[in-house]
Amino acid sequence: MASSHTLLVLYGSQTGTAQDTAERIGRQAQRRHVRVRVVALDSYTVANLISEALVVFVCATTGQGDPPDNMKNFWRFLFRKSLPVGSLCRLDFAVLGLGDSSYPKFNFVAKKLHKRLLQLGATALLPVGLADDQHDFGPDGVIDPWLTAFWEKALALFPPPAGLQPLSDTELLPPRYVFHFMDDVTEKPADWSQDNEHERESRLEHSFVAHMVSNQRVTHPDHFQDVRLIEFDITGSNIDFSAGDVVMIRPKNAPDDVEQLCNLLRLDPERQFNLRPTDGAAAPVPARLPRPCTIRQLVESFLDIASVPRRSFFELLMSFATNELEAEKLAEFSSAQGQEELYSYCNRPRRTALEVLADFPHTTAAISVDYLLDLFPEIQPRSFSIASSLLAHPNRIQILLAVVRYKTRLQKPRKGLCSTWLASLDPTQGQVSVPLWVKKGGLRFPSGTDTPVIMVGPGTGVAPFRAAIQERTAQHRNGNVLFFGCRSESGDFYFCSEWEERQRAGQLTLFTAFSRDQVSMRVCVCVCVCVCVCVCIYIYTVYTHTNSLSLSDILYTFRKKRSMCSIVFQSRLGCSGSSSPRGMPISILLEMPSRCPQLFVMP
Repeated sequence: MASSHTLLVLYGSQTGTAQDTAERIGRQAQRRHVRVRVVALDSYTVANLISEALVVFVCATTGQGDPPDNMKNFWRFLFRKSLPVGSLCRLDFAVLGLGDSSYPKFNFVAKKLHKRLLQLGATALLPVGLADDQHDFGPDGVIDPWLTAFWEKALALFPPPAGLQPLSDTELLPPRYVFHFMDDVTEKPADWSQDNEHERESRLEHSFVAHMVSNQRVTHPDHFQDVRLIEFDITGSNIDFSAGDVVMIRPKNAPDDVEQLCNLLRLDPERQFNLRPTDGAAAPVPARLPRPCTIRQLVESFLDIASVPRRSFFELLMSFATNELEAEKLAEFSSAQGQEELYSYCNRPRRTALEVLADFPHTTAAISVDYLLDLFPEIQPRSFSIASSLLAHPNRIQILLAVVRYKTRLQKPRKGLCSTWLASLDPTQGQVSVPLWVKKGGLRFPSGTDTPVIMVGPGTGVAPFRAAIQERTAQHRNGNVLFFGCRSESGDFYFCSEWEERQRAGQLTLFTAFSRDQVSMRVCVCVCVCVCVCVCIYIYTVYTHTNSLSLSDILYTFRKKRSMCSIVFQSRLGCSGSSSPRGMPISILLEMPSRCPQLFVMP
């Protein structure tokens, strides 16, 4: 590529994977002596596309075919009907999508973006790449050959200066930032307090610094799963939300992990520094970091050291390898041929980046502090379904949180970063501040006052339906039907007393299934199958008032009257069911073959 041209890599990323891939393309460009910029789509001025020569778009698909949060403004602009058809006629582009083929709208955003760019007159260098999490070799099974094809096309279109050879994969590229330590500073600036740190983050992410009011375990003490009902006070926030919305919370690393990383890298956690980008246009200093900042603040609140590292982590780590055995292993993990071995070492046992560093002590000791932000991704916020309604709990947000903890072949149990951090906070020991913000969720509930709603939400998946039931009953809306399943009535029957009270008040019809309370596995399987049938039966009987049922009648009636009743599934019913003494027993369904034989007649 001639020096007069610059490759622009734009990404839309929700969890950080697309960003990591975009930055990987940026490093490949640097090794080929190509000037490159890597920018989030919403941080880029879309109108400048008309003057770009070559752009690579890397984008994920979220929810039900939705674009990631950091490309929504770009998305709206690009799909304006007023844009001229040939407005991007000078642009060469390539689109790489990251998705999961187990979802119906697999890579929907990438496909639609590719089509729209063609409509606007741009020229595609190659077909859209559709990376798939379900691929035998993961997304890299598609990304690697796609990138090989891309560079063949790109370098043929814009050849590099004569005589320049690509840099080897082991050659260390310059870091994005340089650390300037403030050893002469004797006093911490005023904005180093926890409150001011929260205020700064609040301004940047349009969040509100809420106060945790309660952190209550709602499962039996002997139950294996620790589930919390956590309540936040949002007084003065002007936050408004509806049933189905989600709250976003960015966690922090555990203090022990912070100390371990500092020990491995021989860093003083209290040492202060300022970051300076090596290329200000390409990598502005992250606005969430205080200026100046301490190593502890950086590691605790910004660097995702508890995540399972991606391939790019090992590629950079390989550049610091001084020990022959470690260098050989890191080279294998970084290669396309070594991805199965990397999956077995890292992904399958869920080994964290911090644990990987401990496994490669010689290499870790050689890591320069300037590369910390190249090595570790930023901690991403987590989303939780809101489990309460403002109509029932004014100025409050409640979430139902399962504390993630499980075993792999590694000796140390695996823990969820955000759930473990939230569960560790104790509002009874003093004020606990948690920055949070609210987003529209994927669940939608009918606005009509007369529309019944059938809700299916096993386990903690019942959280948004609790919010919906509270909201609908406060608005005097009837026809609330809830199918709830869990392991044990005594162990994890969430909101049991609340459901009973609403049943007595005539506000709710409840069906329950407890998979571990039923001895007969045959009955469990039958009931699990009948839950889905029950939905159709309920709709049919409510709106036709008949006892003459056949499967064809039910399906025909459901097709004709589906607009009269909303069915909302939070997740698949992943457990078998059993009869319940609470609510309307599902065991009644076992009598359906005798009550309605025509429904169960096999063809």
